[in-house]
Amino acid sequence: LMRPLQGCRGRGVVVGTVTLCLAAGWALQTPGGVSLVVPQPNINATVAQNILLSVEYSCRGVATIEWKHVSSWGTTSIVEWKSGNYINISTVYKDRVTTFENGSIQLLNVGMRDAGYYFVTVTEEYGTNAYGTIVVNVYEIIYEDLHFVAVLFAFLAAVSAILICFMWLCNKSLHLFQKKTHKLTASTTEEIELETIEC
Repeated sequence: LMRPLQGCRGRGVVVGTVTLCLAAGWALQTPGGVSLVVPQPNINATVAQNILLSVEYSCRGVATIEWKHVSSWGTTSIVEWKSGNYINISTVYKDRVTTFENGSIQLLNVGMRDAGYYFVTVTEEYGTNAYGTIVVNVYEIIYEDLHFVAVLFAFLAAVSAILICFMWLCNKSLHLFQKKTHKLTASTTEEIELETIEC
């Protein structure tokens, strides 16, 4: 009775080991998932600057990369491409996006509306996904505002200087005119006095 039981156990161990080896071999042959690294998850930019939304993905199969922008104005699809095949860029971003093989994109000439969240999805042909997020803050260029204020201040100072010079000239002219009229009145008074004396 003991021998058949040991035989069954031995067969069970062999079948279990073979099954385990087959499962391990199948797992090694099946393409692994996709991994995605976002080295800079927060980007600060100024208006009219070019920014790089940098990511790095790896997978065994062919991947599809998709970028979306989410802000207070809504969600916009930016670009989608399959490595080595097609690139589908949204009309809104047609002349402003450059794609890279590692999954990164570059946005040209950013504006205030480009601030928000950028979501990247990398989908492997076998169905596994990886997701990443980059937050972009866009600021107005302060020195342009200061430049405008400086130019306006210089213009107002020049206009003020011209007005002050004009007022000074007017004042001088008025004094000269008053002196001449004073001399004229003095000379006419003298003539009148002389006439009365002659009479």
